[in-house]
Amino acid sequence: MERVFSYTISAEDAGKDVHEFLRNRGYSRHILASMKPIPEAVKVNGVHVYMRFRLSEGDVLTTMVRDEQSSVNIIPAPIPFGIEYEDEDLLIVNKPADTAIHPAVGHPANTLGNGVAWYYQQQGIPFVFRCINRLDRDTTGLLIVAKNLVSASILEQTLLKREIHRTYLAVAEGHTEDSGTIDLPIARKEGSLIERCVDPENGDRAVTHYETLKRYPEYSLVRLQLETGRTHQIRVHMTAQGHPLMGDTLYNPDGLPGITRQALHSFSLDFPHPITGESMHFEADPPEDMQKLLK
Repeated sequence: MERVFSYTISAEDAGKDVHEFLRNRGYSRHILASMKPIPEAVKVNGVHVYMRFRLSEGDVLTTMVRDEQSSVNIIPAPIPFGIEYEDEDLLIVNKPADTAIHPAVGHPANTLGNGVAWYYQQQGIPFVFRCINRLDRDTTGLLIVAKNLVSASILEQTLLKREIHRTYLAVAEGHTEDSGTIDLPIARKEGSLIERCVDPENGDRAVTHYETLKRYPEYSLVRLQLETGRTHQIRVHMTAQGHPLMGDTLYNPDGLPGITRQALHSFSLDFPHPITGESMHFEADPPEDMQKLLK
């Protein structure tokens, strides 16, 4: 996959060299190093230049990044997923349940990565899988996939600065409070590779904001926003509040029947577009199994 970017140099940026200008635009050192050997990767007014070239007002700087080969460890396979949006830099996908994000020993070819690789293979486009945010295997909903090195670099920085805002919908057992904030540190549970727990001494700070949208006889529909992004954060925090998620066999093995996986869905994403800076907003309704609970 190839992407060409174009920048018209303003008076404010005049005098900067290409390296400084691109670093200020979010290009990582790795990206800049990968561009150096490629003559067509950096041009000013149509002419190849080096990274130390000084820019003048009105110059047109173009850059090119290219993936020559697809991800070597991700085998294309027709794994279903939804596409909510696509442009030259982003792919917003709606991940179904029972789908891990990346291949691993236990699931080498039935992941979202395999499905996205298949999607681009059918178009004859080399593609490297760069998923920006994460969801558990059985958590459904929205994910950001970067389509090139530059958008990936900028989105990763955006994520670190907590400028990617994620809203989840969950069905929790019992009747939750109207709203609140859970500020409890989370760590890996001793003796387990998977399970997490609240651990005031060894845990990393984790903050979850929640609001109850509707109460049913035995459970509640809750909207949650993450201030941090710890593994299993919502599942651990809601369990600690006495309101584990329905269907969560890891943290709520004796829970109410009605759904066969944790009732958790990544409902919306808000973030600035990595290239244009435009405010992006996406929503995806919960899948059928959660919808049945809420009818």
